[in-house]
Amino acid sequence: MSKLYLLRHAKAGWALPGMRDFDRPLDASGLADAETMGAVMRARNYIPDLTLCSKAKRALQTLEGLAGHTDTGRVLFLDALYSEDAAFYLNIIRGNGGPGSLLVIGHNPMTEDLTIALSGDGEEAAKGMLNHGFPTAGLAVVRFPGSLADAAQGTGYLEAFLTPVDL
Repeated sequence: MSKLYLLRHAKAGWALPGMRDFDRPLDASGLADAETMGAVMRARNYIPDLTLCSKAKRALQTLEGLAGHTDTGRVLFLDALYSEDAAFYLNIIRGNGGPGSLLVIGHNPMTEDLTIALSGDGEEAAKGMLNHGFPTAGLAVVRFPGSLADAAQGTGYLEAFLTPVDL
């Protein structure tokens, strides 16, 4: 059995004049939400063996907030998690996944699209919450019967969907 944790970066502030979207930092609530999510991940034993993180500033700061409260395993930073689609996310998960657990800190709509595509079944409460969108600092926990290298559409089980508002 393996687990995939899909985390949308925490809330970022608006871009200042001349600032690229890629460089937007977290705002105060985003920093707090990242730390809260890290503490919740630790409490629920959602500990990844490997973390794949976008290089966008808001994703890096989300990782920092998590890392202050939980173990993130080995971390790989990928520019493409900022710009590529859910199909890319799945390919990179398959290429880096094994029988353990993997955390992806990325962006929407990719995190939401991938969670929906992979979750063939799941806890009704989690699926119901996901139907209302994938907010910043939202975390989907998708369980697979085998290796993440074999993850495919509809083969996962949505075990939990957590948002900062619900914690």
